Amino acid sequence: MRKSKQDRQKQLKKTIDENPFVTDGELAEKFSVSVQTIRLDRLELSIPELRERIKYVAKRQFDDVKALYEDEVIGEIVDLQLDSNGISLLEITPDHVFSRTGIARGHHIFAQANSLAVAVINDDLALTSKASIHFIRPVKAGERVIAKAKVIQVERVRTIVEVNSYAGQDHVFKGIFTMYRSRSEKGKTKDRAGD
Repeated sequence: MRKSKQDRQKQLKKTIDENPFVTDGELAEKFSVSVQTIRLDRLELSIPELRERIKYVAKRQFDDVKALYEDEVIGEIVDLQLDSNGISLLEITPDHVFSRTGIARGHHIFAQANSLAVAVINDDLALTSKASIHFIRPVKAGERVIAKAKVIQVERVRTIVEVNSYAGQDHVFKGIFTMYRSRSEKGKTKDRAGD
């Protein structure tokens, strides 16, 4: 049974608020309507198209990367709050995939997540000392991977960062990275697991 227009628009707004990088095509599939219907709904709700939403997120002020040069980050950082959280985007191109299957090579997905985990560290030196990773589903050429990092614990010289990556609405990768940092946070131990 289809939702009423009002219910659909309410859910549409909520979905875009949660993931501003979702495409009209992904929304059309999720709500079982045409792309044109999604565009009309966005217009009625004054929600800009994807390109404008990405520009808006990119223009927001965010912290500068300290632990590596920004061009060393795999993907494009669109939000970064040091020692807290960050978001990066990676467009999967034919260069990222196996030619026979069209599936992204795992090291690209891992590299995006790992470099975001490094970038979120508020220190001039941050190295990955341990990673526990899980590939949930294959990613294909043409998909956009959104990696979201969250610092879950800061210890004396170690920081634990959780990174979850999504392609559309699908959770495609999860990693828990234990990061070595060169200095402690003024001797304080913080636990952000409750955030």
